[in-house]
Amino acid sequence: MGQITLKGVRKAFGDVEVIPPLDLHINEGEFVVFVGPSGCGKSTLLRLIAGLEDVSGGEIEIDGQPSTDLPPARRGLAMVFQSYALYPHMSVKKNIAFPLKMAKADQATIDRKVENAARILNLTDYLDRRPGQLSGGQRQRVAIGRAIVREPAAFLFDEPLSNLDAALRVNMRLEISELHQKLKTTMIYVTHDQVEAMTMADKIVVLQAGRIEQVGSPLELYRSPRNRFVAGFIGSPKMNFIGGEEAAKHGADTIGIRPEHIAISTSEGAWKGTVGVSEHLGSDTFLHVETDHGVINVRGDGEVSLHAGDAVFLTPDLNQLHKFDAEGLAI
Repeated sequence: MGQITLKGVRKAFGDVEVIPPLDLHINEGEFVVFVGPSGCGKSTLLRLIAGLEDVSGGEIEIDGQPSTDLPPARRGLAMVFQSYALYPHMSVKKNIAFPLKMAKADQATIDRKVENAARILNLTDYLDRRPGQLSGGQRQRVAIGRAIVREPAAFLFDEPLSNLDAALRVNMRLEISELHQKLKTTMIYVTHDQVEAMTMADKIVVLQAGRIEQVGSPLELYRSPRNRFVAGFIGSPKMNFIGGEEAAKHGADTIGIRPEHIAISTSEGAWKGTVGVSEHLGSDTFLHVETDHGVINVRGDGEVSLHAGDAVFLTPDLNQLHKFDAEGLAI
């Protein structure tokens, strides 16, 4: 259960095509993340799968069955939105049970499924509280619990952590990953945060202007980006890009090197520069170095004691160099 296939799926609003025809296959039990900048079509694609938007062309299959024209309620999918959309006058228990009530499930089934969802999400002690008495993370867990009781073929998450502060985002990221391991159910997760994508996904789908730029595991995209867009989007801090004569020496229009693949020295190296900004984060130090090739971002260990104005030398690891042609495609 939970295998989803898109064949030539496209979406247009009037004369504006926001998603050109695309193909995508999601295996049963996979955690797939749609990632890309704002306006790339990731949420629209999720809504097409959910049936909340009508496709303009192509076919959607869920578990091998044609589902393009099925209403959302018959697709066997459960959506978790950015907004919790909980009923403030209902208890946590009643909020989680609401889909089952609407489906006219018997009380014994409702009690069993709600108790199971609450146990999985560590909400058992909060079942009698109302949403206003919960933290943001707890409210999001209630929204997820409401999806769990439906026992869907797949969960669809539309930027569910956007309303949480930084610490809660990290905690909920771990909790959703643990939930996937417990349930073994297909999950599709939309985010613009590539750190979320890298840490949570079995498979990442990178989107730009409605097109799929690359599909692969986090490490595949990190190590072997198909083009300059993917190379610049995946990885934090972002990859450095250098053109001109320096790139031409390596037979490329542009070369890319990640901040963690550059050695720092105060005595010798390939590129001479001056430290502009240094960010000391404890375990890591990020340096923004002004060179003849532009500003180069470098990641060093937390013991690097360089500051603005210091002269440094940078040496890229040539085994980690990425090369791109004039169209931005990897060579």
